[in-house]
Amino acid sequence: MTMKGPERADLLVEEGLVKRLLKDSDEIKSLEAEIEKTHTIIDAQGCLVLPSFTDMHVHLREPGFSYKETIKTGTAAAAAGGFTTVCTMPNLEPAPDTVPHLKVQLALIAEESAIDVLPFGAITVGRKGTQFVDYDAMSPYVAGFSDDGSGVQSEAVMREAMARIAKTGKILAAHCEVESLLNGGYIHDGEYAKANGHKGISSESEWREVERDIRLAKETGCRLHICHVSSKESVDLIRQAKKERIAVTCETGPHYLTFCDSDLQEDGRFKMNPPLRGKADREALRRGLIDGTIDVVATDHAPHSSEEKSRGLEKSAMGVVGLETAFSALYTTMVSSGLMSFQRLIEVMALNPCKILGLPKAPGVEEATEANLTIVNLDEDYVVDPSTFKTMGQATPYEGMTLKGRVVATIYKGNPVYNSLQ
Repeated sequence: MTMKGPERADLLVEEGLVKRLLKDSDEIKSLEAEIEKTHTIIDAQGCLVLPSFTDMHVHLREPGFSYKETIKTGTAAAAAGGFTTVCTMPNLEPAPDTVPHLKVQLALIAEESAIDVLPFGAITVGRKGTQFVDYDAMSPYVAGFSDDGSGVQSEAVMREAMARIAKTGKILAAHCEVESLLNGGYIHDGEYAKANGHKGISSESEWREVERDIRLAKETGCRLHICHVSSKESVDLIRQAKKERIAVTCETGPHYLTFCDSDLQEDGRFKMNPPLRGKADREALRRGLIDGTIDVVATDHAPHSSEEKSRGLEKSAMGVVGLETAFSALYTTMVSSGLMSFQRLIEVMALNPCKILGLPKAPGVEEATEANLTIVNLDEDYVVDPSTFKTMGQATPYEGMTLKGRVVATIYKGNPVYNSLQ
């Protein structure tokens, strides 16, 4: 897939770059014997070669929780999903709230990662929402700042944090959740909750803090990125903020675009935060993705142990895995169904995350660009089987579903880090 659209060609990759796009069959034949001696050959006939994907929101669980996931297993899963860059969230032990704490994580990344891993630093010390971290000292090492897993409850603290972070030029990735409105719930406060005697989480717990943080971003000039948007009210608030040219971007997850609360089962693989909401919320998210209100799809890949996810819908840990199914889920739900263009899928998985993070990214596969590539077969259907995942986590709402379109190989800086075409 080039900037001009799909083109039939062979790619010559050397020294980490896309060296040449070979379109002339005679030229290809003349080089074939030499290339076979010195290069790895990937036969991707019938497949599309795309700019690789970037996930702005993953949990790789190290340091502190390696029984759930490691940098090694998490980045292997990312590579299998077509990602060559992921951003890790700060709910770790120790939390990345100082440069020394952050360097513990950076050392693990340097040792174990198969791809680029960009950590988020914490907004507050210990992610407790009270004390500020040294944003200037941490800024060179992080993708941005977030207390993901916890919303910053104090408006005064969030205002001051935004003012300070604005001076660094980094984004603040907000987990928007008003704790006083949670009421001990764990799924959407809708018909399923009422019918099955579950405690519900209202949409207001999300959109009230979205509303506040947009207002504070306008006051401070901070670049606000809103994590895992799940409610129709949040979409409306963000759409209006963009009309007012407030510096706000946002993400949603593949599962919020596919499922709603009528799909819930009494199974830990359907428990996540925020929860699956109503059909009207899902449709608002789909419209927001199509019209550009929602900038990015991020997986919020959140692995837990099998025991932690085997306690049923009420008592299981919150979080599902998503790196290895993200492309297929989006292609099946949004593109193959006719709701959204394939180009828009590339924008929300590959191009827009890099724009937000300030990372260089070619809009297509072009000569002289870094060879970070994802190869997909759009004609391949498969049944999701978590036992084949490379991640240590296996809890996914897509288990047993047939998805269309599959990542078959991933190239990172010119080297295959995942290749099912061998």
